[in-house]
This record gives sequence, structure tokens and C-alpha cells, in this order.
Amino acid sequence: MNAKAGISSHVLGNVGMFNPAPKQFALLKAALFAAALLPFARLVLFTFTDRLGANPIEFITRNTGDWTLYFLCITLAVTPLRRLSKWNWLLKLRRMIGLFAFFYATLHFTTFLWFDHFFDLQEMWKDVVKRPFITVGFIAFILLIPLAATSTNGMVRRLGGRRWQWLHRAIYIIAPLGILHFWWMKAGKHNFSQPILFGTIVRSCY
Repeated sequence: MNAKAGISSHVLGNVGMFNPAPKQFALLKAALFAAALLPFARLVLFTFTDRLGANPIEFITRNTGDWTLYFLCITLAVTPLRRLSKWNWLLKLRRMIGLFAFFYATLHFTTFLWFDHFFDLQEMWKDVVKRPFITVGFIAFILLIPLAATSTNGMVRRLGGRRWQWLHRAIYIIAPLGILHFWWMKAGKHNFSQPILFGTIVRSCY
């Protein structure tokens, strides 16, 4: 037992010691940035090659919504992963991942505003008020905006560390709202497997 414990401690110690050099971190960050853009590139490719299926609007809406939730889950997972691995440098990637969540949320909302309502704000607002699952999704998107707007180092300095952290804790409200939005959307087809999976991931990050 002691030998096994020693091996485990050695392995965990080596994992915790992993700290990329500045050049390595820059490459890692660039690779993550490129990977995060792949779903968007795929969507653009499918659009120009007529591969969005019988209902292109539905395809784009669901695809951008799914990737918003994926990136929200990854953003939340950074903190517990950093605690387990002792890789403090992961925190330097969290802001970029969160911005990609906002990027795909913006695409998701723009699809709703553009293709569903043709930029008719009055009709859009009626839809937001009328359908609860859209109301919840709209609130989640609105809450994401100040987080994205204050994501720069300059805004951190202006707000101060404590106020900035307090503001960005809204992510713990936004993620459940996003999942509830997804849950209600899936309720019509009684398909809850994905919402339950997202909910389980988010719950484990609290």
C-alpha cells in the first residue's frame, strides 16, 4: 500500500509540475483558439456547400446553441480541473474559452433575430415574452454580455479584482439558465439525455 501511495504521489507530483514555457503556452493557446473556431468553420463550409439539411435555420440554431453550452461547460470545468491538476496556467485560458461561449451564443441569438424575425425587434420581443424557453435563453444571453464586455485586462483594473470576480460569478447563473433553455426546447420531443448530461457536468463544477 505504501509503495502504491508513493507511486501515485509521484505521478500526481509530475502532473502538477507541468508548466509550459511562454513559447509553449503561446502555441497551446493558438491551438486552442484554432480548435474553438472549427465548429464555426464547419458551419460556414456546410452553408456554402448546401449541406445544412432540409431545415438550414434549425441546423444553425441547434449547432450554435450546442456549442454555446459546450464552451460554457468547459469554462466552468477549468477551475476544478486546475485544482485537481495544480495547473494554474489553465486559468489563463479560461477567459478565451468564455469568450468563445459568448461568440457562439451571439451566433445563436443572431440566427433567432435574423432568420426567425428578420430584425423585427417588436416581433422578437413578443416571441421572447410568449415562449418561456426563449425567455430563459434571452436572459442568459443578456447576462453574458457584461461578462464579455469586461473580459479585458483593462476592465479588470477598472473594476478591481473583487468586483470583477463578483461580476463573473454570474457564469454560475448563466449556465443553468442555458441548460433550462435547452431542456424546454427538448421537452417537446421528450429527449432529455443531452440536457441531463450538460446539467451533470455543470453541477459537478460547483
